Amino acid sequence: MICFNPGMARSFELEGKVAVVTGGGRGIGFGTAQALAKRGAVCVVVDLDKVVAESAAAHLSGSALGLAADVSDRGAMQRMIATVTEQRGGVDVVIANAGVAPRVATVRAMNSDNFDRVLAVNLGGVYNTVRTAMPQIAARRGHIVLISSVYAFFNGMGNAPYAIAKAGVEQLGRALRVELVQQGAGVSIAYFGFIDTEMVHQGIDADPVAEQLKNTLPKMLQKRLSPAQAGEALARGIEKRTPRITAPRRWAAFSALRGIVNPLLDAYMIKDDDTQAIVRALDARADQKQPLTA
Repeated sequence: MICFNPGMARSFELEGKVAVVTGGGRGIGFGTAQALAKRGAVCVVVDLDKVVAESAAAHLSGSALGLAADVSDRGAMQRMIATVTEQRGGVDVVIANAGVAPRVATVRAMNSDNFDRVLAVNLGGVYNTVRTAMPQIAARRGHIVLISSVYAFFNGMGNAPYAIAKAGVEQLGRALRVELVQQGAGVSIAYFGFIDTEMVHQGIDADPVAEQLKNTLPKMLQKRLSPAQAGEALARGIEKRTPRITAPRRWAAFSALRGIVNPLLDAYMIKDDDTQAIVRALDARADQKQPLTA
């Protein structure tokens, strides 16, 4: 028998709720903190840089708090949650947003330390964020948002560690959604396309090969949203306890058809001369500088 669990409300009121946003000092994280604060939430901005976190919190309404923590350090995240509990009374919402991206390169050419760091932040950091906040979220019937990406279902050629991490985040979110419903807690997975952030500016706009890779997509899938638009999408999704938040919305059809589209797309990319020319350019990056962007 399948029935709706009455323990989890179908909607979620953000007024007065304490919301932790990792990577909240800029980009999607700050756009989300702004959207939540506008709805009356008490925002906790978490960033690797204390100055950036505190500056972002100072620009938010309400009793916002800025804290420094590295999401890949579970002990640091535990201390952060303890501080939030002590100073703001608990945690009702957590948005696991912090992430980094490598300079595009093939797996063979990519710096191994960078590969590991992307997984440590974008997947391990999401787990650490969720794991340390989960007792509070369960006790307060709160809500978790995991920031995945369209890379969870799109071919990750040239950006493999990022795609691996985002696919893992999707699976973590699906499991948590089923596991936490009995505690009355909700879980959303966010799938973003191109958001106009510094990560995109540095990782794509400033890299001609990455720009070529992006231009292999249909024009309709290249649309960019602002961080504010992404934040609004997340806030609305939390209020509605939406399982999946996809922005721009046009990527939702691709996700729904992934079982059909992806095998065809992979076969095309293997045979397409332009795609393989990009692969050769990415394969030549083993001896080049490979900075991470955040």
